[in-house]
Amino acid sequence: MAEDSGQEKTEEPTGKKIEESKKKGQIARSKELGTMFVLIFSAISLLMYGPEIGKGLYNIMGRMLSLNRNETYDTTKMFSVWGTVADALLFPMAMFVFIIVLAAFIGNTLLGGFNFSWQAAAPKASKMSPAKGIKRMLGPQAGVELVKSILKFVVVAGFAIFLINTFFDEILHLSVESAPGNIIHALEILAWMFLGLTCTLTIIAAIDAPYQSHKHHKELKMTLQEVKDEYKNSEGDPQIKARIRQTQRQMSQRRMMQDVPDADVVVTNPTHYSVALKYDTERAGAPIVVAKGVDEMAMQIRKIAIGNEVAIVESPMLTRALYHTAEVGEQIPDQLFTAVAQVLAYVFQLKRFQKGRGKRPTKLNKTLPIPDAYKY
Repeated sequence: MAEDSGQEKTEEPTGKKIEESKKKGQIARSKELGTMFVLIFSAISLLMYGPEIGKGLYNIMGRMLSLNRNETYDTTKMFSVWGTVADALLFPMAMFVFIIVLAAFIGNTLLGGFNFSWQAAAPKASKMSPAKGIKRMLGPQAGVELVKSILKFVVVAGFAIFLINTFFDEILHLSVESAPGNIIHALEILAWMFLGLTCTLTIIAAIDAPYQSHKHHKELKMTLQEVKDEYKNSEGDPQIKARIRQTQRQMSQRRMMQDVPDADVVVTNPTHYSVALKYDTERAGAPIVVAKGVDEMAMQIRKIAIGNEVAIVESPMLTRALYHTAEVGEQIPDQLFTAVAQVLAYVFQLKRFQKGRGKRPTKLNKTLPIPDAYKY
């Protein structure tokens, strides 16, 4: 019953619907995918630049704890200490931050692509409504988020216990190592454990990303009535378009009928088809179709031709060939030029004879030279 009423969203979203949703900021996004990228690349960058950061911190601590009496009372010496900090940490920290920012961009645009929407950025009163907030907290989406949170906790906690057991001996051994080696070693252990923990998030992201994509696609689906309304809005009412096309056809037919009196000849089927031709050497190098029609339109063309003393020649095969291969206002095909030339020659000779300027022409050959490909 819902399908019959057109209220169930069973239709695929149209291109316009998808574009409108992007303008509103409604695209498929997976927070878990973005978080996974940021954390994994943070761990990788820590492995890459962690030793340099550790050495830099060690040097800074050593410099700060080894101030002499003059440096203690001279406030200008502080700038030299800041120079030491910059030399030790500027490059590794800059690369560390750059990798994290790049990972955040890739992770958050991998699903749904890059999209910025002013409508999504604008403040909305509905987001501040306590009632709607409670509804969201108790809705099905909140239940999905709760399941994901429990799953993340179980997976991460389980793998954390595994990593602690794996690195337990190395962690205990740090207490007997000398500085700065123990600091660098501790950072390496921390980075590898951090990388192992973040890799567990791939399980969550592998589940969440397809779910978010499916959920977004389902939300964009349209009812049959929505599709019809969009078609009407974009393409226009079918009834109005039909009336416009009918009016255009009528105007085209009137213009076409106005050109029939200027035609040189009208070839006929003789009952079903009529094609009016005009040969003007100044306008074109070949005869032009000025009017054509079938049945009632064909009879109307012949009637106008008779009323304006335009010659009418019966040639069924040539008439059908011209009707199917040339449009009004176009030149006839080159392959039919010989046959049409014979018809025009006969008509021009007949007109001269009727004006007393020549002898009666011989009858037109009924078997005109028409190629097999043009025989309809």
